[in-house]
Amino acid sequence: MHEYAFLCKELEIMQAVWAGYGDSARLIALPDSGEEAVRGVPWGTPDLLGTPAYWAVRCQWSQESMPTFSCGGSTLVEEVGFCLLGGYSVTFEANMAAYLWLRDHGVFDLQVEVSVEDILRLLSQPLIVRGRPRRYRFPNQRAQRIWAMRHRMETWPPDTSSARTLRDDLMTFDGIGPKTASWIVRNHLDSDEVAIIDVHVLRACQQLRLFPEEISLPRDYATLEERFLDFAKAINVRSSLLDAVMWAETRAAVSR
Repeated sequence: MHEYAFLCKELEIMQAVWAGYGDSARLIALPDSGEEAVRGVPWGTPDLLGTPAYWAVRCQWSQESMPTFSCGGSTLVEEVGFCLLGGYSVTFEANMAAYLWLRDHGVFDLQVEVSVEDILRLLSQPLIVRGRPRRYRFPNQRAQRIWAMRHRMETWPPDTSSARTLRDDLMTFDGIGPKTASWIVRNHLDSDEVAIIDVHVLRACQQLRLFPEEISLPRDYATLEERFLDFAKAINVRSSLLDAVMWAETRAAVSR
């Protein structure tokens, strides 16, 4: 008999599975595989990649070891700068390398006078990414955006009183849409009120049929976010953890 099916019979619950290794492992009880986690999405079994049951167990397994995908900075300027350097076609490793390079040269310290030419010069130099020199892909565009962000932070900083208010304010910055704004909010406020719907999370959610195949972003962002947050709540995991786990696993699968 399959391990989790045996446990279900022994414990008289619908499904059960061990998550983790050794002393840190714990038994997780789940609803029946045919029951819907959210409308139209049955739980499935935890041994089948991409089901709600799989993500529920995987998040329990990863909650203490999953990276936050944050720069770890102490200021909002640092977090906004970090996220502005990331995004489409920029790997997390290149994103972090560019952030650390600029941070070490005072770019995210508003007390330091920095011109757009200074930022462009720094971003045009080779960065060390995974031990090798690499060129940052968008030096001109991101230099302009970071310089504009510094000016905005000095003259009209965003309201940080709530996650949604901060996101709305951030979306008025040059180069910040709903995904990047949500990423900043999640990192800076440790918030589960927003979701980071990037290409990796999008693919994972389409695979489990949480999201439709035909999507237009940023137009559909709010609808997808609401669906994602409802799903995280339904499987009893933090939305910030769920998107991090989905991002990491989908990215790893694509790179293999």
